[in-house]
Formats: sequence, C-alpha cells, structure tokens
Amino acid sequence: MDKDSSARKRLDYNDKIVLAPMVRIGTLPMRLLALDYGADIVYTEELIDRKLLRSFRRENDVLGTIDYIDQTDGTVVFRTCSREKERLVLQIGTSDPERAVEVARMVEKDVAGIDVNMGCPKKFSLLGGMGAALLKEPGKAVDILNKLVENVAIPITCKIRVLSDLEETLRLCDTFAATGIAAIAVHGRTIEERPQHPNRNHVLREISNRLSIPVIANGGSRDIQTYSDILRFKEETGCSSVMLARAAEWNCSVFRKEGPLPMEDVIKSYLKYAVDCDNSPSNTKYCVQNILRELQESPLGRRFLDSQTLEQICEVWELGDYCRSRSKEFRNNGLLDRFHVSPIILDTANGCGDSRKRKIDEDNDVSSMRCAFLRNSYTSDLDLPKTRLLKWTKENRKKMPVYNTRQEDKLFCSVVTVDGKKYGSSFWEKNKKYAEQGAALVCLYFLGIVDQESLTAGGNIPLR
Repeated sequence: MDKDSSARKRLDYNDKIVLAPMVRIGTLPMRLLALDYGADIVYTEELIDRKLLRSFRRENDVLGTIDYIDQTDGTVVFRTCSREKERLVLQIGTSDPERAVEVARMVEKDVAGIDVNMGCPKKFSLLGGMGAALLKEPGKAVDILNKLVENVAIPITCKIRVLSDLEETLRLCDTFAATGIAAIAVHGRTIEERPQHPNRNHVLREISNRLSIPVIANGGSRDIQTYSDILRFKEETGCSSVMLARAAEWNCSVFRKEGPLPMEDVIKSYLKYAVDCDNSPSNTKYCVQNILRELQESPLGRRFLDSQTLEQICEVWELGDYCRSRSKEFRNNGLLDRFHVSPIILDTANGCGDSRKRKIDEDNDVSSMRCAFLRNSYTSDLDLPKTRLLKWTKENRKKMPVYNTRQEDKLFCSVVTVDGKKYGSSFWEKNKKYAEQGAALVCLYFLGIVDQESLTAGGNIPLR
C-alpha cells in the first residue's frame, strides 16, 4: 500500500494539546466540547477490537454523524462527525495484530489516526492481554505496531506507562519507536501507581530527549487547572505535546487560553452537544457526574442524580425545552435507533446454520415480537412491565409469572409463562433484568393491557 497516496492532511503530533482517551468520557459530545475550548487533537475512549469488528458502518443523515452499530444489539459502539475527522484519534484495545489491522482499515477513512492502548491497568484489559499487559510482552506489542504501520495509511501511535526502571523504560520506548509509529504518549506512572503518586516528569524528559518522534506527556492532571499549568507541565517534561485526562474530565474548558469557565457553563454546553448527538442518557449522566464531583451531594446534585432520561437531566439546567425541541426534530426526520437493527444472533435468513442463531425458545408455542425495553422510558417503578404484569396476575387470581431466561455470549433473552401461555421478545438484551422486562412487555401487549400505540409512545418500539 502507498501510505502517502492519501490526499488527507497527515496528523501532526508536535506542539499539541490533546484530550486523552478516557473510558465512558471520550464520546462524541465531550470530544466536540474539547475542540471548542482549544484542544488540538481528541482521542476516543478505548474501543475493543472484537466489539468494533462485530459492528457495521452507517451514515446517520439526521444527526450528520457516522455511526458504527453493534450488530448484536443495535447500540452505537462509536459515533463521529466531519468536524472532528482531521483531529480524531481512535484508540483500540487489542492483543492481536490481525484484528488490529482489520479494525484500523475499517475506520481509517473516518479518523485521523489510530492509537494502541498499552497502558490501561484495569483487570479487564490485563486478562484479555490488552492494555498494560502488552508492556510485559513487547514482542507481541511490536508485532501489532509493525502490522499497523505497514498496512494502514493514517498515522499509528501507542500510549504506554513508564516502568519502574528508567533504563528498561527507555529501551522499551526505543523498541516501539523503531516500528515507525508517528508518536508515543507516555503516562508518567507505573501500572501499580495511582493518581496520588507523583508523576515521573523526569522520566518523561529522558524519553523525550532520547526519541526522535514526538512524545506526548500524560499524567499531570493533579497539578493542572489552567492553560498556563499545561504549558508549565510541557516545559517540565520537555515533551512535544501534552495529553490531559482527569483535568479535562473535571472541567473541559481547561483547554481555553483565556482561562477556564464556570462549571455550570461547561455542563450546559456539554448537554447541548449530548442532545445534538443523541447521546445515551447513561453516558451523559456519567460525564456530568464527573464534572460535578463532590457537588453531587448539593441540592442541585441530588436533583440531577434522581434524573433518568436525557430530558430530565437537561431540565436540571433549564435546557428541557431545547432537548424536547431537538428530539422532536430528530423523530420527524426519521432518526433510527437500536430497535431498527436486527441482532445477528437472531438472523436466520438464507438458512444460515450458525449454532448461535437460535429462536428464543425451543418450543413453537411462544407468542413473540421483537420489542426492546427502554428503562429510561419509565419514570416510576410501578409502571415497569414486570410490576404491571404481576399486579394483573394478582388481580385476576392467576399464578405468578415465571421467567425462563437464557444467555448466549453476553446477551440475554427471556420467556415468561402466564396462565399456561408463553410470551417473549426476540430482541436480545445486555442484561437479565432487561430481558425479563422485555418479555413482560410482550405479554402485556398480547393480553391487551398495552397497545402498540402505547408501546411506541413509551419508546419501546415493537417491530413485527
């Protein structure tokens, strides 16, 4: 492949301020906000190679985004847009060169760079041979980087942590730099160290002096509150660029040269992007929680914690009308959501004989429909399908509902038996509770307790 044949501008990692990859934080709304405030490059949260590989690319004309949709449950794995295209780096969690290349080729037209996570100390990553586990297997790490550099047109980087021994750290950086990567991001703490431990800025300076490629300094958030602090950290480490994680998570306006903005202004700007990007309520709530921090215990914080839907979250900051207006606009323009995607685990078209593709029950006496359960559509536990179904059985002197829930891979599907008959949703959910709620919802529909119009109004769109 002629890696220089692309007409796109090649990403430059020199003299940049970067939004770090952060789990559940680095989604599209936060990335766009960081760009607004002055970040030069933004990283996605770590995206696992296997999860991306089971997704498909869809152009979302309503939102103006590119969506990668999980084919097993219809959720958005990765969402991006043209505005960030030339400054976006997608970080992958991987332990396999072939999977890494396959993912990179799949997304390379939508991003400016690919980064390999080699620093995450979380148990999930370590057990999967990903993240910091690769620091203990430099041969495998080099294979991954070599394959990516050789087969992908856009710049490849990696993000690591320092080792306890300086010389060993320097040798490892030499080894990775020799693969031809465009830059290396280095967190100045070891795998065992935590934020309360001082960042090893002197080690970052040694690495920067040693390598000919750009070195991006990470780990200084504890001492960074303003733009001038960013410049000081850059000078102390001698690195080409600076990457911010927690400092940006707490107040994304830390990137502003003019100085940070009040927390309330940042939250409002973030929420507008969350609405515009149709961001999930759970992810939106998580990001706002990390901005509020100790203020979650304040009256405003407690009101926020009681919210469940995106509209309810927006109401706390007087953006309810904005949320309702944009949501109505999206619906009128035909915004598709996860209910319009048939999970591959259910796909029996063309006589496919994959043993994973099962019916929801081995018997043929299940009354079923494909109907997903949306927890945020229910403001009261009394309205939940299982609660309503239990109430109906008691009022009609029937035996209590009996749920039979199956799990395949990491998905769940449930059948409920009521009055000797079986009901279930053919939509596989990510947890057992939601699968049972979905089955109860289908049962309520067949019993005539809820109609299709009610289901649609509640957000639980049934697809026959």
